[in-house]
Amino acid sequence: MKPHLALAAFFAAISLVNAEEKEIFNGKDLTGWEGNKELWSVQDGAITGKTPAAPADPAKPDAPVKSILKHNTFLVWKGGTVGDFELTFQYRIEKGNSGLQYRSKELPAGENGPIISGYQADFEAGKTYSGILYEERGRGILAKRGEKTVIKPAADGGKKAVVEVTGSVGDSAAIQAAIKDEGWNEYRIVAKGNHVQHFINGMQTIDVTDEDAANAPKEGLLALQIHAGPPMVVQFKNFKLVETK
Repeated sequence: MKPHLALAAFFAAISLVNAEEKEIFNGKDLTGWEGNKELWSVQDGAITGKTPAAPADPAKPDAPVKSILKHNTFLVWKGGTVGDFELTFQYRIEKGNSGLQYRSKELPAGENGPIISGYQADFEAGKTYSGILYEERGRGILAKRGEKTVIKPAADGGKKAVVEVTGSVGDSAAIQAAIKDEGWNEYRIVAKGNHVQHFINGMQTIDVTDEDAANAPKEGLLALQIHAGPPMVVQFKNFKLVETK
């Protein structure tokens, strides 16, 4: 490594060591969080989101079972906003899709609770979306699992950004194979300026440089998602948030 790069890495490491870890979950109750308390609780030391099934339609006995949710909803951390940070947490999920929102903003609430827009560290019970960068109620998928991307502004100045795949950070199938189905997994998010990275169980899943300056979120809320669709269970615990500014 060149001397100036080694020195930069050294000071970055020192900065992270000296940064103060911020508690966002006390492990006992939902103090500091806001959402639909009929859906969110604390069980076995973990923030837990559960959606009950909607009543069956007698006219459609073979229809897939759906939850009562009319829209995606969220549990919002009310302790402040995040800009540049590193966050690790553990999650597990049974059915459905979920994620952790960051640098996000709160929109008018819906029938089932808070609605959030912004970056999402996605994960699911399926095999496709865990690890991706998705922008909820925004520009959509900004990097699929395994991709290194650069986001460019839309040619017409709108919100449909151009996603350029510039490289790879790993094999999507290998990353998925290392994710424990219905077991606990560790997620890590690193956000610095317009550069964001996700990791699951130590494996990097995406690397994004967001050059769409008009739409790229630079600071905002943290929130946890329950997704509309099938009845599901999602749990979060062992949060470690370090702001790196």
